[in-house]
Amino acid sequence: MLTLVIGILITVVIGAILFWVIDKFAPEARLAQLLKLLVVLLCLASIVSRLYPLFGSSVP
Repeated sequence: MLTLVIGILITVVIGAILFWVIDKFAPEARLAQLLKLLVVLLCLASIVSRLYPLFGSSVP
């Protein structure tokens, strides 16, 4: 359980760092928004993949 929490926290911290990098170095606002959306989707996918075994689903 502790490794699950640590993994989720690492994902959130990396997502926050990527948000900062995008804000700092993206040349256009539109591109920055698209990159932020991509980061959010990847972070959510990572968190869901870590939580998936807890649901006890029989489908792999």
